[in-house]
Amino acid sequence: MDGRRTTLEPTANLSDYAEACPRFRWADARAELAGLPGGAGLNIAYEALDRHLSDPAVADKVALRWLGRSGTSTFSYRDLAALTSRFAGVLTELGVAPGERVFTLLGRVPGLYVAVLGALKARCVVSPLFSAFGPEPVAERMRLGEASVLVTTPALYRRTVAPIRDRLPALRHVLLVAPDGDQPVGGDEGIDLAARLAEVSPDFTIGPTAPDDPALLHFTSGTTGRPKGALHVHEAVVAHYATARFALDLRPEDVFWCTADPGWVTGTSYGIVAPLVVGATMVSDSGEFDSRRWYRVLDEQRVNVWYTAPTAIRMLMRHGPGEAARHDLSALRLIASVGEPLNPEAVRWGADVLGRPIHDNWWQTETGAIMISNLLAAEIRPGSMGRPLPGVEAALLEQGPDGRARVDDQGRVRVLDGPAQGELALRPGWPSMFRGYLHDPERSAACFAGGWYLSGDVARRDEDGWYWFVGRADDVIKSAGHLVGPFEVESALMAHPAVAEVGVIGTPDPVAGELVKAFVTLRAGIEPTEDLRTELLGFGRRALGAVAPKQIVFDDALPHTRSGKVMRRLLRARELGLPEGDLSTLEVNPR
Repeated sequence: MDGRRTTLEPTANLSDYAEACPRFRWADARAELAGLPGGAGLNIAYEALDRHLSDPAVADKVALRWLGRSGTSTFSYRDLAALTSRFAGVLTELGVAPGERVFTLLGRVPGLYVAVLGALKARCVVSPLFSAFGPEPVAERMRLGEASVLVTTPALYRRTVAPIRDRLPALRHVLLVAPDGDQPVGGDEGIDLAARLAEVSPDFTIGPTAPDDPALLHFTSGTTGRPKGALHVHEAVVAHYATARFALDLRPEDVFWCTADPGWVTGTSYGIVAPLVVGATMVSDSGEFDSRRWYRVLDEQRVNVWYTAPTAIRMLMRHGPGEAARHDLSALRLIASVGEPLNPEAVRWGADVLGRPIHDNWWQTETGAIMISNLLAAEIRPGSMGRPLPGVEAALLEQGPDGRARVDDQGRVRVLDGPAQGELALRPGWPSMFRGYLHDPERSAACFAGGWYLSGDVARRDEDGWYWFVGRADDVIKSAGHLVGPFEVESALMAHPAVAEVGVIGTPDPVAGELVKAFVTLRAGIEPTEDLRTELLGFGRRALGAVAPKQIVFDDALPHTRSGKVMRRLLRARELGLPEGDLSTLEVNPR
């Protein structure tokens, strides 16, 4: 695969980008959804499940295929509609009112899908939490979110919630889910959800739901301060539906697998809502990453569309092509990546080893849905995020000395034309845009200036309109007058056959301001030597010129978040001898 590739897919949902962009209107996507009967509004759970029941071909097809430790369970759209209605009925019987917050602390288990969609039917606000969190990040988020209800397992309750239970005064009900192979639950810890579901009628009428009614509360990273609760509304389902069709080319006949943890925005937007609204079959695997298992899932489940993370792709790359060659991956039509930028080598590896290039895309917790994407029927430029989706207006804004968009005294910003580098901004108005941070109007207002949403990400745009991620505005290295994106340096070094992974930071320098320093993990079997260090420094200079790293350190234990991202913040703290702080709040966010 060379530097550019065109995937010819004339039957793609979005086959002509240039023709679609000027014609697309969000109202047209909204018109493809049903809306609540009698004009009662728009509800995410109704669009995901109940609207399909009028079509027997969809009602009785598999909506969820769950791969548990003891076997596979399947749930039709009719099954999930009934179970989620029962869950909504349980909340109503418990006196939980619309607008109250229902938190989930669950892995990939059927109870997760029932709780999220059932709570949305009850017009509650759902906030999924990462099940590997410790007690402190859970306490902070549930306190900030004023959790009324928690759905979790007995083991997670005892390990994570019991130690901080007395610090959650708003928490009235704990509903316990028995994970695969567990014994019956209940007692003093909480309510046995399965038993209560069996006692409640599957007939539930969703009340009037305005498109702007709160629906989802996603917490962003707490690495630079307390977590921020980004609030999304039911109208977000319009963007979930349209972007799944455009960016992921998702179709009703597809088998779709999203590997994102359900505690993050991707695991909700595209791991629960989008595939069901489209009418596809989604695969949910309860197991953690294992290369053999993952290839087996792709093969045996005949997955057509696979949405995964660069970290997972890099882990598969480390295992070499042998395992992939032992499996039939011919069902795959599209592989997409999310969570952090995708290195060009990974795009090429996908084409060579998996038979499909990997399509990177860009979005954030605050955007609620994919905004910029490499489309199935368009050219892929390895390392690029792609182009804005129809309905999304993106721009680059001139940066100030702090790396953020320069805002003048009148609140104006300067939009850069043509090929440029600046802070990536979006014109507000797409349906899944967050409506603000919960209880934090100042931080919410700071996200907007001059009629734009400010992403905090720095990107560059080439002469043809493709966008390329440079780094977070507060992550960009300022060296001798250059603004250096860590990702660009990492990607260049990753192209060397000896390199498995890289983390890049800036270190203080009295002359240059900062020097670029790279921490390199080598591939298995390769020894770190001074000759190899010299070779890598030269390799970097040839690829990057003046912005190449001046120092390279071999490190076979780079610090990672639980999702596998290299923690540059911790690398900087170690380099400067600063306290590492509490890493338990680090989380997975797109970009």
